[in-house]
Amino acid sequence: MAIILASKSPRRQELLRLLGLDFTIMTEDVDERMDPALPPAGEVARVSEKKAAAVLPQVAPEDLVVCADTIVVLGGEIMGKPKDASDAYRMLERLSGKAHTVYTAVTVCCHGRSTTRVEATQVHFRPLSEREIRAYVASGEPMDKAGAYGIQGRASVFVTGIEGDYFNVMGLPVCMLTGMLRDYGISILEEDRNP
Repeated sequence: MAIILASKSPRRQELLRLLGLDFTIMTEDVDERMDPALPPAGEVARVSEKKAAAVLPQVAPEDLVVCADTIVVLGGEIMGKPKDASDAYRMLERLSGKAHTVYTAVTVCCHGRSTTRVEATQVHFRPLSEREIRAYVASGEPMDKAGAYGIQGRASVFVTGIEGDYFNVMGLPVCMLTGMLRDYGISILEEDRNP
């Protein structure tokens, strides 16, 4: 059984490597637009399932597809990846001094079976100055990240606290994922493999 990661995210790849998993990357472009009138957790789950389903027909029957999608939500507004620098600035200005929720949906599937779960984490930002936001946007770091920031990078200096899974904010809640993988016969720790 091979693990197929249906994501181009360097953070997700790094986290899977830290777990000691061997995997192959395979992605397909899908429409990731979400309906702002629907609950964010349901929408992020729908997009994760859609991304996994786009890859599944290309893998062997015994292979396992792992996919994830992450969004930031503040006051009902779903924030995905910024379209450009001004969009990144707008998002960070909105997040300044407030708490927001990061949702990551994880889909694990193979031919004939699929599981999707959603993790939510509260993140608190201190007030940000205009100068800080401009400098962070100019660094280029926000451009491929939901909510226009990466908690593991320079934006770590914005975060006063979190409630929930730190790795969820990075884009892959590893505790939840490992439980899902266990249901498909893949254990991470040797103790789990040989009880």
